[in-house]
Formats: sequence, structure tokens, C-alpha cells
Amino acid sequence: MDDVQHMELNAGAGSSLDLSIPGICEGYLMKRRKYPLKGWHKRYFMLDKGILKYSKTQPDMMRGKLHGSMDVSRAVMSINKKLQRIDLDAGDNIYHVKVKKTTQHSLGQMKMWKSTIECNTPSLRRHSGRPASVAESMAEYFDASEVIICESSSEAEASDESGLSDITTTSTSEPEEGHCTSFSLRGLRRRTTLPAHCADNSHIGVMSILYNNIGKDLSRVSMPVALNEPLCLLQRVSEELEYTELLDTANHTDDPYIRMVYMAAFSISGYAWATWRNRYKPFNPVLGETYENLREDRGFRYISEQVCHHPPVSACHAESENFTFWQDQRWKHKFWGKSLEIISSGPVHVTLPRYDDHYVWDKVVTCIHNVLTQHRTLEHYGEYVITNKNSDVCTCKVTFVKARYWSPSNTQNEVQGEVLDRTGNVVHHFGGFWHEGIFCETLPTPACIWKPHEQPEDYAQYYGFSRYARELNELTPQLQKVLPPTDTRFRPDQRLLEEGKVTEADKKKEEVEQKQRESRKELTKRKEQHMPRFFKCYLPMRCYTGLSVSSG
Repeated sequence: MDDVQHMELNAGAGSSLDLSIPGICEGYLMKRRKYPLKGWHKRYFMLDKGILKYSKTQPDMMRGKLHGSMDVSRAVMSINKKLQRIDLDAGDNIYHVKVKKTTQHSLGQMKMWKSTIECNTPSLRRHSGRPASVAESMAEYFDASEVIICESSSEAEASDESGLSDITTTSTSEPEEGHCTSFSLRGLRRRTTLPAHCADNSHIGVMSILYNNIGKDLSRVSMPVALNEPLCLLQRVSEELEYTELLDTANHTDDPYIRMVYMAAFSISGYAWATWRNRYKPFNPVLGETYENLREDRGFRYISEQVCHHPPVSACHAESENFTFWQDQRWKHKFWGKSLEIISSGPVHVTLPRYDDHYVWDKVVTCIHNVLTQHRTLEHYGEYVITNKNSDVCTCKVTFVKARYWSPSNTQNEVQGEVLDRTGNVVHHFGGFWHEGIFCETLPTPACIWKPHEQPEDYAQYYGFSRYARELNELTPQLQKVLPPTDTRFRPDQRLLEEGKVTEADKKKEEVEQKQRESRKELTKRKEQHMPRFFKCYLPMRCYTGLSVSSG
């Protein structure tokens, strides 16, 4: 608000600019839409005695017809002076408001709202001297974001028993041809625990880290390794395939409407891991990092690659005899004071070969509330539509209901959905909770169509990992021989964290980050761009599709 402060200092006695703080502050502002958190609409706001409330119009406000309210004394405020925007985070609610045009009058209007809010909120006045914190992300991306410089295959095979193949400064970041191989894991007994319990991060000053980065993309902010879980985002995406039996069932269901119900259940099941995973963040994959997961016990094989650095893009591809699954995901993490929003863009694709179906849908917003405390809560909210690109017989609308602070606890995490025919009539409707299960009562025989697996009793000691998640980073001697050196299971910092060696992991993470910066400078100097090994980019959509993957 430097411009406003300058205007206030230069305003003379006869100036028409009145920035005094009124008893009640009210007027029209632009408010960011709740669903699907895109676009802005005009709403009438009133701030009176610390309670900020809004309606669609001023007459609605006078009649008491409110759309929402917030106690600003419990909120954290941040300012974007370039966009003339105020962000208020009260933990259970986040309001993003701005003026419509940047004029001298609007600057005064923003100053009036800011001053009035800072006046039931003393804690905000303590931070009012800080620079504007909601701004475009200008920070360097130091969290292992650049090209990983990998060793040769002979060096990888010669690594010690722990699988810690260190990163060396060879001349190329690309894996050698033929490295991405698969092999039979039939009969392999997978681990049920991790080498060490999760690291204690209660001593980490999360508040000081995040307050200095309000409104920024946190994927660009370097974090202590103790805040991480020993999985990277490439492995996290693969957790969306934990319930592929839903796709197997869909590929053997002749009724297209019931088939769509199972597709919807699969799209919801990919969020179930979040119930237990709000204390730690995954590692950000380096450019060129890969992850391969052959699951003959589940009937599919999966490969993913970090294909882009700015913006960070992870592409993945999985296939079985019953389905093909792929997506390229771009994540943004926005911190608003008390809450952390995780916004994912890039559609999910699933094809079913038996019916030549090609389903597409987007993802909802994930928000972690009370992120500065050890008592965090997590919710998903928003809506998406599942369409079949090869048939217009039916579509499906899925809504993740946003909780309200006055809502009873038994309605939290609620999901609702309905399958519509081509004329818009409802054929099936279903509902439930993304952490408990989905029930469809309109089937010929009403049934629970999906329920998450039971969580291990010791989940709190191992990062909240499910049994499936505990298997993802396992590195056996057989795997060491066949995986490419770019596989995330060879990352030394991630491996050290899994073994409970937090101090060593932090040092190794710094080395990885430094090598990324050096690699980027070298690529820039040579005027070269990184080319993905296993995926191809199609412009102008900038979407990625898998190339041929060796089956061994």
C-alpha cells in the first residue's frame, strides 16, 4: 500500500480524499467465486464491529439476506497493492476481495477497508509494517526443482545396499536408452512399515516461514526437510490408482449409466489419502525425475516424469488390460495466513477399451486449515463434470461440499453426484463422504460402491501412510538392477529422510538444490531446453502424452 501511504501524506487540508476510519464500512467489492474458485462477481460488503458480512445487493443486506460472514478479529489479512486486492483468512473461510478498477478513488477505498479491518484486529496491526505479502511469485525455486544430474547405469548398479546412488556431475541429465524397464514382481512380498518413524517437526518455525511468503506459490519456497514426507509428488499422484478395481468393474459393466457411476467413484477415491496426510508435504520432483511402479498384483503398470520446471508439471501414464490412465498435473500452493490452498490444473483421462470410452474430468481444490498449528484439518471443495469424449449418452456432475463453521461434524467431507442423460434428466444419484465411502441408492440393488481401505493402527508413526503408500518408495536389490537412475527411489535426500536421518537429509537436500541451480545456469548458457524422455508435449495445449515404455 505504498502508493496509498504516499497519497495520505501528500493530501492537504482541502483535499477531497477522506481516508478516515468510519464506524461502519460498507460498499460494493469484487469477490472471488467460491466454486470453482475462478472469476469474480460483485457483492455488497459491510464491516461492523469486527464482523464482515456480504450479500448480493445492498437491499439484500438491509433485509438480512446474507451470503456469508466472518469475524475479522480471527483472520489474517494480506494485501496485493498491484492488484488492489485484500485476502482474509479466518481458518474456516477465506475471502478474496478487490476493487473493480485501479483509480485514485479505488486506492482510497482499499485504504479505508484496510484501516477499518486493522482497527477489533490488534494482531494485524503488529504486522502492518510488513511489505505487501500477496504478490506474484518472484522467489527462486530452490526446493529440488531443476534438472537432476544422474549417474551412469554402471554407477547406479554399483551403489550400496541402501540404494543411495549419489548425484554426480555428468554431462547429461537424460537417462540412457533402454533404462526404463519392467520385470515380474509376482509373488514379491512388500513391506508393511518404513525403516524409521516419522520425523518430529513441532520445533520447526512454520509461522515465520509462511508469513514471509503469504500469497506465494509455495512450490518455489525452500522448506526444511523435516516438513517433508519420504515420497515425492510423482509417487503421490500414483496413489490415485490405489482403487483401480473400480475401473476393472467399469470395464465389465454394459450399462453406460452404471459405468459412469463407477467412474465417478474412482475419481473420488483419489482423495481418500488426504484424511491422514496433513502434517507433511511431499518432495518436489526435480526436472527429469521419473517414477515407475509395476503392480502385477493389481494388474497395471505406471510411469511418471517431471517434464517441466516453470510451471512445475508432472506427467504420468498407467495401463492395464481394463483401462488406460494419464494426466499432466500442475500444482500451485497458496498460503493465505491460516490456510493453505492446493490448486491443481490439468484434466485426468481414463479410457476403457471394451467400450471405447474416453472419460475426462478436472480436480477440486484441496485446503489445509490451521496450517500453523499441529491441529490441522483438511478439506476438498469444488465441483467437476465427467464427460465421455466418445459418447454423449451421459455425463456426471460431482460436488465436494465446502464445510461451514456452523455445519455439524457429520456433514464434513460430504460428496454429492448425479449421472445425467443427454437431455439433462437425472438417471442415478449418489453420495457419501470422500473419507468413508460412496453409496448409490438408484442402482438396481442399492449398494456401497466404494469404501477406503482400513488404515493401519500405527499410521501416526509413519506419516499417516496407508499400506499402499508404504510400498511406493521401497527399493529392493531386484529394483536397483533394473530401474533407471532418474527414478525417485534413488534420491539421496528422500532416502535419508525415510531412514530417519533428518540432519543428513537436510544437507543432501541443499546439495541437490545447488546442483539444480548450476544445471539451470548451464542450460541457459547453452540456450538449450530440457526435453522429456518418456513424454511428448503437444502445443498449444501444452499437454503431455506417454511415449512407448519398454515392457522388459
